[in-house]
Parts: sequence; structure tokens; C-alpha cells
Amino acid sequence: MIEPHPSGGYILDELVVGMSAEKRVPVTEQRIAQFAEASDDFNPLHMDEAFASRTAYRGRIAHGLLSASFGSAVVGTILPGAGAVYLGQTLNFHRPVRIGDVAQARVTVASIDDATARVVLRCEVFVGDDLVMDGEATVRVPRRRRPAKGGLGPSASGPGGRRGRRRARRG
Repeated sequence: MIEPHPSGGYILDELVVGMSAEKRVPVTEQRIAQFAEASDDFNPLHMDEAFASRTAYRGRIAHGLLSASFGSAVVGTILPGAGAVYLGQTLNFHRPVRIGDVAQARVTVASIDDATARVVLRCEVFVGDDLVMDGEATVRVPRRRRPAKGGLGPSASGPGGRRGRRRARRG
């Protein structure tokens, strides 16, 4: 397992097939309520114990996309991290996730396309040893790091920078 990159994100050349990162997230009443609010999904299967207890699930379950969002958190904050842009995601749900569960999201680099800077990531979420969700995410990863804002160097827009030189040539 890798840790977040000190810069906040890995660039394309730093990724290797097989790299993997994880994040553990407790599933709480508050997370489910916040997700319902953010997504406007107030399905009683997620929100109403009396209703949910009469279903095949015999109680409330978390939104499937809440579980999927834990994988997104790994992609956006650890692997590849800051700068990665989601292009697509497939999802397969295998078991329900419930209040009180601790979801463990794992993301693994499955393939890298250097020509397009696209990376396919295997995404899995477990509760204990049980796989509850899996799929693949396709993301675009930066090829290089951008200098921090505020530090104007030769590559920035100052008078000696690229844009400054272009302006000087024009006139």
C-alpha cells in the first residue's frame, strides 16, 4: 500500500501497474443523512427503519453510491491523488452496507496508457472480508507537476516568462 504523495498527487511517470492504496471509512447515520441531502436521494430504504425493515434487506442500508464515493476519495486524495480527473466508472454492487459497518475502499492501478495519460484503476470496497462493491475507474493523470501559485518563476506569466516573451514579440 502506498501513502499520499507529498505533493498531493502522483504524476503519470510515477505510477506503476499494481500500485494500491486504501482508505477506511465508518458508515454512520450522519454520513447517510449528509449523502441523502447532497444527492437528494431520500429513498426510505436508506432513511426509514420502519419501511426498510419490511424489505428483503430487513433494515436500512447505505446508498450504493455512498460506498462508491469512498473509492472516489482514494482516487482524489491518495492514488493518483490531486490532479486526477474522473473520465468514467463502472460499478457492481454485491452486498448491502449498513450503519455501523466500516467500509474499506481499495484502489489498484490496473493499466496505464502513456499516450493519452489515462489510467484504469480497479476499485473495490470491502466490509470485513466481504466484497460489497467493485468496478473500474478511468482517470486522466497529470504528466507533470505545476509550480505552486504565488511563486512566479521563468515559466509563469511574469515579464520573463513564456507569456511575457510572447507579448514582447508581438509588439
